[in-house]
Amino acid sequence: MTPVSPSPKTVAVALTGASGMPYGLRLVECLLAAGCRVWLLYSQVAQIVARQEMDLGLPARPAEVEALLGERFGAAAGQLRVFGREEWFAPPASGSNPPDAMVVCPCSMGSLASIAAGLASNLIERAADVAIKEGRKLILVPRETPFSQLHLENMLRLARMGVVILPANPGFYHRPQTVGELVDFVVARILDQLAVPHELMPRWGESEA
Repeated sequence: MTPVSPSPKTVAVALTGASGMPYGLRLVECLLAAGCRVWLLYSQVAQIVARQEMDLGLPARPAEVEALLGERFGAAAGQLRVFGREEWFAPPASGSNPPDAMVVCPCSMGSLASIAAGLASNLIERAADVAIKEGRKLILVPRETPFSQLHLENMLRLARMGVVILPANPGFYHRPQTVGELVDFVVARILDQLAVPHELMPRWGESEA
């Protein structure tokens, strides 16, 4: 009997209005390269951040973002889907069709607080709420400093629910020479949490190829 190949992992990636857009887009690129399906969600403020940090104009229409990033990252047909903020009939809005995992990267403190409170007032918050209630892996990548007591309390509340809090704090023991290597350090940690194979950097105790 021919073994049945497992379906590709489906990962929802949400871009919110925190600084750190290179992390989020590099994550999308690496997930697509690994053969994962990606459901992309983005906030209005994320459009502003993308232009400020990367000179990247994310269109307001999801179909245009899908075409833009699909071409940029060489996505296969149907591999990348982009949904609008109020697209309540999108798959990640329902527990009957959740992704295997969700990553909010970068994650603003406003988004983190809304997720912690279970507000679900837009598709990003609702998708995160679904991930929590359905027991799927949810990873939040905050990029803020310093953290206030309120920020920390919200993170602790989410961590107690099983949410992974993975701050965008790159290490330096691999002696990075470029900004891209700093970005890859954080993206590598996210991919490890998702159990998605990668070769972004040598692992501790391994020598460079």
